[in-house]
Amino acid sequence: MPLAEPERSSFQATAARLGDPATFARPAVIAANDARFLVAEQLAQGGIKADILLEPCRRDSAPAVAVAALHVAARDPQGLVLILAADHAVGDDAAFVAAARAARAGAKAGFIMTLGIAPTSPSTAYGYIQPGQPLPGQAGAAGACAVARFLEKPDAARAAGLIAEGALWNGGYFLFRADVMLEELAAHAPAVLEAAQNAVETASRDLDFVRLGEPAFAQAPQISIDYAVMEHTGRAGVLPVSFPWSDIGTWGALWEVSARDGDGNALRGRVAVRDTRNSLVHASGEILTTVVGLDDVVVVTTDDAVLVTSRSAGGEVKGLVEALRRRGEPEADAHRLMYRPWGSYQRIDLGSRFQVKRITVKPGGRLSLQKHHHRAEHWVVVRGTAEVTVDGTVRLVHENEAAYLPIGCVHRLANPGKIPLELIEVQVGSYTGEDDIIRIE
Repeated sequence: MPLAEPERSSFQATAARLGDPATFARPAVIAANDARFLVAEQLAQGGIKADILLEPCRRDSAPAVAVAALHVAARDPQGLVLILAADHAVGDDAAFVAAARAARAGAKAGFIMTLGIAPTSPSTAYGYIQPGQPLPGQAGAAGACAVARFLEKPDAARAAGLIAEGALWNGGYFLFRADVMLEELAAHAPAVLEAAQNAVETASRDLDFVRLGEPAFAQAPQISIDYAVMEHTGRAGVLPVSFPWSDIGTWGALWEVSARDGDGNALRGRVAVRDTRNSLVHASGEILTTVVGLDDVVVVTTDDAVLVTSRSAGGEVKGLVEALRRRGEPEADAHRLMYRPWGSYQRIDLGSRFQVKRITVKPGGRLSLQKHHHRAEHWVVVRGTAEVTVDGTVRLVHENEAAYLPIGCVHRLANPGKIPLELIEVQVGSYTGEDDIIRIE
């Protein structure tokens, strides 16, 4: 979903930020398995080639950093690794690249460098870094210092005091030699390193993805890199930077970095407001979203969910999503628009005995040969030409034509053309779940 920018997601903006081949090598994206097709599609939309490594389960940032270090060390044990989150907003890409270049000297000298963000307010949403003495020699030439200590998220009064003392926001950026991080993991978090090593050794390739070994990765402790290494290492360095930055950790943070109208409202999409101030109203679907007589609120609508919260309570949304996940609500993890290697599908409607989807197949794309036990399907082509296989018979279905697939037939859909194929699929039967797919090849 586009957030800080109207035309691309925060992930796409982050990947594009690494586009200078003179500074950055081919990036590696470490992502959740369920997000793999979305990641691949968004990279393709931006024309960005990357390695995509899939985590089989959630284990926080330390195991991911360990995997990244091992991934680079396999090619060059002293290769530099830059760790950055996928969803941070950076207001000056050139300044970010310059900072990454400036931090290289410290990283090459064996320090685990962080970028310390110059605070713009006594925020309680971020951890802080207290700089120490300048790093020796070339490592400290750009103003880099040793880290005196990392500090947890403070209250407002303590945050103001830390800023007065020269503390910096911990933006979660790390730059280090692969061998240095592996040494520090071995010293301070050996269980994390062992699990990551085993997961990499038992990894398998699946299409354009690398699947980390699931049993091994699941053994990794669920711990952040800050707790696992950074708060214990004696090799931490920090480079103060001042580019505009936000981790967009809450909807309130998104409001802060968004353009606002004269009433302080940040509006995106098909929205209308009246007598409303200092609010974020974000509509990413087709639903007209209107707000009247409310101040300091966040209203977000998609095609399948609506969120209404006060700006100050935006940090509670994560807990709400976890509660929805425990309740088994599909919206907690699944979206109406789902990406696949061959294209995408979007659920339009769902009833007790039917489901309607819009299916898009890339030029040359082909779905698996399959059948269903509980549903028949009707395909109506609205753009392009479909190659439809039904029980061994292949025919072309053109725009404004339809194909019927009875229950139990062996079928396949392909796009032989040079433009995307779009069709409407109507499923009818006693069960229309995604697990009623028997793949034959």
